[in-house]
Amino acid sequence: MAKTHTAPGLSAIIEAAAHGMAPHAADALLLEQAAPAQLLPASEALTLRGHGRVVTYSRKVFIPLTQLCRDVCHYCTFAKAPRSLRAPYMSLEEVLAVARAGAAAGCKEALFTLGDKPELRYAAARRALEAMGFASTLAYLEHVAAAVYRETGLLPHLNPGLLGPEDLARLRKVSVSMGIMLESASERLAERGGPHFGSPDKQPAARLATLEAAGRAAVPFTTGLLIGIGETRRERIEALLALRALHERHGHLQEVIIQNFRAKPGTRMAAAPEPSLDEHLWSVAVTRLIFGARMSIQAPPNLQPQDLDALVRAGVNDWGGVSPVTPDHVNPEAPWPHLAKLAEDTAAAGRTLIERLAITPAYAQDPERWLDPGMRTAVRHRTDALGRARSDEWFAGAGAPVPAAAAAMLGPRRAARGAVSPHLEATLHAARAGDDIPEGDVAALFAVHGAELAAVLGAADALRAATCGDEVSYVVNRNINYTNICLYHCGFCAFSKGRSARSLRGPAYDLDLSEIARRTREAWAAGATEVCLQGGIHPHYTGQTYLDIVGAVKEAAPDIHVHAFSPLEVTHGARTLGLSLEAFLSQLRDAGLSTLPGTAAEILDDEVRAIICPDKLNTREWLDVMRAAHAVGLKSTATIMFGHVDSPTHWARHLLAVRALQKESGGFTEFVPLSFVHMEAPLWRKGLARSGPTLRESLLMHAVARLALHPYITNIQASWVKMGADGVALALRSGANDLGGTLMNESITRAAGGVNGQEFDARRLEALAASIGRPAYQRSTLYRRIATDAPLHRHAVPLAAAKP
Repeated sequence: MAKTHTAPGLSAIIEAAAHGMAPHAADALLLEQAAPAQLLPASEALTLRGHGRVVTYSRKVFIPLTQLCRDVCHYCTFAKAPRSLRAPYMSLEEVLAVARAGAAAGCKEALFTLGDKPELRYAAARRALEAMGFASTLAYLEHVAAAVYRETGLLPHLNPGLLGPEDLARLRKVSVSMGIMLESASERLAERGGPHFGSPDKQPAARLATLEAAGRAAVPFTTGLLIGIGETRRERIEALLALRALHERHGHLQEVIIQNFRAKPGTRMAAAPEPSLDEHLWSVAVTRLIFGARMSIQAPPNLQPQDLDALVRAGVNDWGGVSPVTPDHVNPEAPWPHLAKLAEDTAAAGRTLIERLAITPAYAQDPERWLDPGMRTAVRHRTDALGRARSDEWFAGAGAPVPAAAAAMLGPRRAARGAVSPHLEATLHAARAGDDIPEGDVAALFAVHGAELAAVLGAADALRAATCGDEVSYVVNRNINYTNICLYHCGFCAFSKGRSARSLRGPAYDLDLSEIARRTREAWAAGATEVCLQGGIHPHYTGQTYLDIVGAVKEAAPDIHVHAFSPLEVTHGARTLGLSLEAFLSQLRDAGLSTLPGTAAEILDDEVRAIICPDKLNTREWLDVMRAAHAVGLKSTATIMFGHVDSPTHWARHLLAVRALQKESGGFTEFVPLSFVHMEAPLWRKGLARSGPTLRESLLMHAVARLALHPYITNIQASWVKMGADGVALALRSGANDLGGTLMNESITRAAGGVNGQEFDARRLEALAASIGRPAYQRSTLYRRIATDAPLHRHAVPLAAAKP
């Protein structure tokens, strides 16, 4: 016997749901009694927890492949008889014309909506398919979807109606997602007099069977309810529970749409009452409580254009597909909102409008599970670290100017009241105080947009000013990459050359000691205070090779600072000589090594390293080298190379690992974010990595590093090689205080396709800082000020003594 609940019991169900305890079926049915006002605080809190202050959408074209349908839904104007149509199907040429127009307008999704198996009802459909050489509508859909993807790059989302396992298997190869609206689980609606009478494909059991088969086939599937067609609140809850059960079994429901019925002239339901806004809000809120924080819940913005704020409060986090090119063929009376207006209205609701692909972000982040191999590369290349569409055409190392709208990311330094969540405010306060920040909170800093993005960048910039002042530092140095021959096979590296001719992407080289010495003398004569030496792990190198390199450099220029050898090279050298890390590092120090570059860190998380550098040092080994170096008196930098297969959680773990070691040893002089340059990287060319970080992610990396590493690492460097001059200028306003080195002969990023140059001299670095109103000064590797009145700017004095 079902237990009964009093009003306080209903409140307890809502409260429990708000804290992540999804209601059991019996409790969920009791939500029928709730008023929207009781539900909305809990549903909005859940939405913010799962999606933050963001509402997503997909920029699409709507392709109505056929408007013939064997069903006769009493509210539908999409389906038409053959006599009402110019042709039973759009031709391939017509489809491609629409798709190309969409691609030109910046669309990324091709939404195929069509009637269900019209050939089973209409001879005209059968004749048309036969004439085109296809056995079924689904076979034709497969053909045109493949052509659209191949010819335009748009990612197909398919809504073809009922599908069996074989249909799903074939269509999965030419799409990134599919969908079918359950609409209702009430069989009563299919009885005589109901809206689905005479529509065999609207039988709830048949639609649920398609959804079940989609789950088994691992197809990201969109579904939802059409409310106000005669169902009761209880029947809506029952439908949602049926969908939740499917999702619990397979995890494949990428989105649940709650669409309000619109009465249309010329239909049998033209005079039927439309659901009230309160019913729509109630339905959205109940969906959120039943499915929880993480489910993506959509409401079409063109069907309630005046009430987007209320829908957001109820639990909507997605507006679905919006087209700047094609109408909503299902609801032609309701035009899509212009994207600028949608962004404005979304902002008025306290959210930021962010573009996604046809596959929703959570599923785009796991393409191995959810996508056919033929579709994975396109999705990886077009998404950011959160699985959303890349927000701009900026790519690290590519040399393109930053987008004109980029400065808006910095925003006002003081956010409007309520624009920033209390939890984010607390995190920023903890960072300013130097407190340890939990991993989840560090990761959340990378997910911000809009006013919250400006708040994070602004907090980092203010902390930079308080810690380092307004001056920007740089070092005059030269890179000497002594060999590009390497035993290792890092998937991100286009610099190293393997032993087989097949792996060469340019000439292999191995500089001899005389050439290294010559380049060192040349650097010293040009005013450099540092040489930075790194290279591949040459199969013939031993620890003695590295000792000889240091000796050659010091003989050539006794007073130059030797900044050399990644932890991988140190490990290789120690191993070949049979020495401990401490013993080998001591030998290098005594030979003249001054500091170590913190490269080879990549991402300090073995889950990522197993993909991008499986034969390289693991996280513990990298940290052990740095710990040993610091113990023998050698300072080092620390780096992160990000934007490939990693996520904000991995970035947070990396930052916290560096912070923990710095608290222990105090040996890191600076932290250097290095954006993944993708163009020639093997991992990217194989379709296994994203296209580097977005500009937003790159700026956030500098900002979050400033916040998460405070007060232990005070110098955050921006790489002009990776970010270009314009990008670096923004990074300097987002927490960075250092421009790194002039470099002379930078070659690693250039090998990966970078085009920002091999040298950026002191005059240009100072001009770059001046462009944002900041003075610049030359420093040593250890952050001592170089007295610029000394010959060749080489007289280093402590910063403390140099400060006014």
